[in-house]
Amino acid sequence: MKIDSIDRQIITALQANGRLTNQDLSAQIGLSPSPCLRRVRLLEEAGIISGYTATVDQRALGLSVTAFIRLRLDRHNDETVGRVERKLMAMPEVMDCWLMTGQWDYQLRVLAADLEAYEGFVRGKLQRVNGIAAIDTSFAYGRVKQA
Repeated sequence: MKIDSIDRQIITALQANGRLTNQDLSAQIGLSPSPCLRRVRLLEEAGIISGYTATVDQRALGLSVTAFIRLRLDRHNDETVGRVERKLMAMPEVMDCWLMTGQWDYQLRVLAADLEAYEGFVRGKLQRVNGIAAIDTSFAYGRVKQA
């Protein structure tokens, strides 16, 4: 699917507010409602718009610690990779998990209530995953931008 400037405006507007009504979206980008809705549906069908989510304030949920964890595996065979990935996907503390190039195999974004809860997560869950050889953590003390 070819994307034009109107499609880009639709995408930008929906990224800023995924709850816009078609009426409000069409007014915002200067397109009548029917062609606007048709374009949104085409973007969805093409997989360019893959879903709509709610942005949640983690602090309001009592999750004030954001940790970025890098993992190195002890082996890179199918069994180890599959086991580690299944375990990581099952951990509700893990918000994002990225397969990386370079020195580390994975980077995780983990939320916790406090440092004690984070330590409990690492000791009680992460260190118990067979196949993880090394864990390195950095803590975020602020967010500059969120897209």
